[in-house]
Amino acid sequence: MFHDIPKEILDQMKVLEELDAQDRQDGTNQITRLRQIPPETGKFIAIQAASVPEGAWVEIGTSAGYSALWISLAAKLKKEKLFTYELLQDKVALAKNTFKQTKVTEVVELVHGDARGHVGHYEEIAFAFLDSEKEMYEEFYDLIVPLLVPGGLLIADNFLSHEEYLAPLKAKAEGDERIDSVIVPIGRGLLLSRKV
Repeated sequence: MFHDIPKEILDQMKVLEELDAQDRQDGTNQITRLRQIPPETGKFIAIQAASVPEGAWVEIGTSAGYSALWISLAAKLKKEKLFTYELLQDKVALAKNTFKQTKVTEVVELVHGDARGHVGHYEEIAFAFLDSEKEMYEEFYDLIVPLLVPGGLLIADNFLSHEEYLAPLKAKAEGDERIDSVIVPIGRGLLLSRKV
């Protein structure tokens, strides 16, 4: 997956990494705050996605499409399609450009709208990546976990950077007998949950 990433994807990843770094440094990104995952998180979630059983793939919180580019590598490998949801129009415009520039639209479908109105329509979810507003995490957890296929994964970002705020959800996941969960100290901290 990582040894033959197409040049257009690598180039766009670099552009988005620079935009994100600039915004984090001085807040001059006039479009919107990207707050995207770091590359090591992208690699980790791509490897995890490549190992899931059959079922739907969803991402909640597209931003400019950076994480979806990483997941698209696994989707292409597995001949799957990622459905990625974004609420904010500015970010949707950035993501559309990202997906057009990188030619990943055959494996990534961008949905402009609230994922809460869509996630319940999936019968079986094999892979879900959650990186949206933190106050929505528990609601998405409650929607996704019952739909995970055995061996399916829910990965949620920011469990170390927002450790205090997300501690109740971490405890809930660790006590949930439907899944096995662990915090992975990569990037800003990932909650990795696998359906038993």
